[in-house]
Amino acid sequence: MTLTPVLAGAIVETGPLRAHTRELHDGWRMRAAAGPVPEHLRDALSDGSVDATVPGCVHTDLLAGGLIPDPYLDDNEALLAWIGLVDWTYETRFDWTAGGHERHDLVFDGLDTVATVRLNGTIVLEAANQHRSYRVDARAALVEGENVLEVAFRSPIRYANAQSLELGARPRPYPLPYEAIRKSAANFGWDWGIATYTSGIWRPVRVESWSVARLAEVRIAATPTVGGGRAEAVVRVERASEDAASSFVLTATLGGSRGEVLLPAGSDTAVLAVEAAGLERWWPAGYGDQPLYDVHVSIREEPPHVRGDLDAVVRRVGFRTVEWDTAPDADGTPFTLVVNGQPVFVKGVNWIPDDALPVRVDRARYERRLQQALAANLNLIRVWGGGIYESDDFYALCDELGLLTWQDFLFACAAYPEEEPLRGEIEAEARENIVRLADHASLVLLTGNNENLWGHEDWGWKSYLDGATWGAYYYHELFPALVAELAPHVPYSPGSPFSPAQADGTTPHPNAEPHGTMHLWEQWNRRDYPTYREHLPRFVAEFGWQGPPAWSTLVRSVSDSPLTPESPGMVVHQKAMEGNVKLTNGLLPHFRVPADMETWHWAMQLNQAHAVRFALDHFRSLAPYTMGAVVWQLNDCWPVTSWAAIDGDERLKPLWFALKAAFAPRVVTIQPRDDGLVAVLGNDTGSDWSGSLAVRRLGFDGSELAVQTVSVSVPARGSLSVAIDASVATAGDAAAELLVADVRDRSLSERSETNGAVPVGRGFWYFAEPRDSALPAAELTIDATPVAEGTEVRLTASTLVRDLTLLVDKIDPDAVTEQGLVTLLPGESTVFTVRHTSPLDESLLRSPRVIRTANELVAR
Repeated sequence: MTLTPVLAGAIVETGPLRAHTRELHDGWRMRAAAGPVPEHLRDALSDGSVDATVPGCVHTDLLAGGLIPDPYLDDNEALLAWIGLVDWTYETRFDWTAGGHERHDLVFDGLDTVATVRLNGTIVLEAANQHRSYRVDARAALVEGENVLEVAFRSPIRYANAQSLELGARPRPYPLPYEAIRKSAANFGWDWGIATYTSGIWRPVRVESWSVARLAEVRIAATPTVGGGRAEAVVRVERASEDAASSFVLTATLGGSRGEVLLPAGSDTAVLAVEAAGLERWWPAGYGDQPLYDVHVSIREEPPHVRGDLDAVVRRVGFRTVEWDTAPDADGTPFTLVVNGQPVFVKGVNWIPDDALPVRVDRARYERRLQQALAANLNLIRVWGGGIYESDDFYALCDELGLLTWQDFLFACAAYPEEEPLRGEIEAEARENIVRLADHASLVLLTGNNENLWGHEDWGWKSYLDGATWGAYYYHELFPALVAELAPHVPYSPGSPFSPAQADGTTPHPNAEPHGTMHLWEQWNRRDYPTYREHLPRFVAEFGWQGPPAWSTLVRSVSDSPLTPESPGMVVHQKAMEGNVKLTNGLLPHFRVPADMETWHWAMQLNQAHAVRFALDHFRSLAPYTMGAVVWQLNDCWPVTSWAAIDGDERLKPLWFALKAAFAPRVVTIQPRDDGLVAVLGNDTGSDWSGSLAVRRLGFDGSELAVQTVSVSVPARGSLSVAIDASVATAGDAAAELLVADVRDRSLSERSETNGAVPVGRGFWYFAEPRDSALPAAELTIDATPVAEGTEVRLTASTLVRDLTLLVDKIDPDAVTEQGLVTLLPGESTVFTVRHTSPLDESLLRSPRVIRTANELVAR
């Protein structure tokens, strides 16, 4: 369209017309309308006597009313399965007056999931999608004075089953047809998740009253310029009356600069831009700062009216460029993230909903989890396609912290029908969420689905489908078209894993190792973790290993007596197919299975950490051939044995320490290459790394058997491989020797490492598996000193000590330490800072239940 400059004219003073919002979060009651309510609850749930919290869900309301036990404890999941088979009705009353406005919209930011909304007895909305909002013109149904609002939810299980019959069955990994309803797939249970089958008004609801016009949609693309930045806003305006002939002035401000355009009568969309000088670039964590700037967009009537802004929005943006380099090379097709022209090695994790009752996750909880991610040296969070589009707080925090986000569209591990009513709902939710997320500086990728392209090729879907639709239209046509229309500055990939098309027009297998992204699950499912080294992926988007939650989390949620790996509660809290069998099979090549429960718990946690650290060290050593690894998974949604690094009670598992070490800015690992060994130095900092590399072959008693010293210089954001002399790399006694590779930074060359401290940059190589080694019992001296934040614990080794970790939650469930998996040579020391607010019995810090190492899993 042609943009008309704003013209001055005579001033006409009129009253203010700013929109008014009436939140509808009070006075809600809930009742069971139909379904298999247990007899002892029928009276309480049939008369609407249960107070309801909005935003909320049925489970949180029943818990608050003391009507159900905690679904996360023992086998209460099965006890509460009836909730998903019940139709639930919410009702509230509220006073309302028109207040002189022309339009009055009833707005739901989220309904979970299939709902009929009545206002004063009139049906104003039929909803069937958890992943979108709804806005309805409620003028005809509202009345002056008291109004009655009712939201009647249908059973999600019954609805999904009925839709599956209507649309036709599709292949999926779990019994219930989650692909037939637009609701979080994991809500029906997953191999790490409880099935909750929630219903409720899970996001805010309100009446918005407005006049003349409002900003219906604002899409902002922020682009860096030389010395500043440019924000371009595509604005769609809704007029209160379809026959309104007003013209409007749209204004955008940024950093003291201002841009305006005229939206003439008869038009509803305009583009305006504003540029400002002195704006800094936004960078991912570890690459620079994260400056954010407010872009204000407002609408007012064309002069001569001076009623002020009719509506306004503020968006916080960061100025950076993003692309994924997928240009074919001699080895295949890379998948390299480039931010502001700088290739980025992706240190990522997969994210699932942080609570199986997502309404309980607020900004503070998001911040705790994301701060934990940042402290583990991560730079990317992939929001997995079987969960939810997280709230605005999540993405805003990622912007602030420099955590890149990769957002899946919400499709996971199943074939999805392309027919109505799903087709229209999917387009509506995709449009809304592309617009909602696209102006976030942290967003670097939108992905069509999780594993559906792979599933269609390898999981027997083609014969099962027998010609039925499976989602290809969404991934290859609808989503790329919508991204191109609504957010052309955001990269898109049809799926994960995905292999880009080649120059000759052929498309490799979606999980092809030399091309694009790859998921590696054979190791956990069937093979041992050392076989990760058989793979040379360009980018790993999923891989992982299971381990139990922290001990205090486990015993809080499972009350079995005796507690064993196979006791009833443990089995309920292990959702993976043959999960315990895979845990055992994955442990045995490395450690024997302990006889007592607490040592079994530690062994499985340690093996999880070893498996993932092994893989990460391998993938990182391949950079820049491999340019990213995204671990499955960061977090849990309830207390469970799973692939997570942070358990359902927000506690760090040993895997978290492994992530922190493997993703450190500077690392040293020892890797096999051809017929020998090399030390690989990775430098993910903006400065060159120069120093002296010493590779020593030591006996377990600390005696030096051979040594090789080399001066090294690793470029910024680069790596270096140094061949290890055969005389050093060849063991005399494989069971009792190891290699230690240390880098002493040149800045420290004139200073000795005092007090036996571990030097900067260290890698290990063991010639034998722990169970086949002569690893002795750990001998440690322990000194505890009170400090401001808790207790400082200094541990000094008299023997070789592998993977020293303090399980401090056994002393105090709220105690935390961010040090762990520390290996000490004889005579070396390390310091753990244990944070706690309640007094801590220091004697318990010396308990073998708390001080854990690999040694006690080997020594006899």
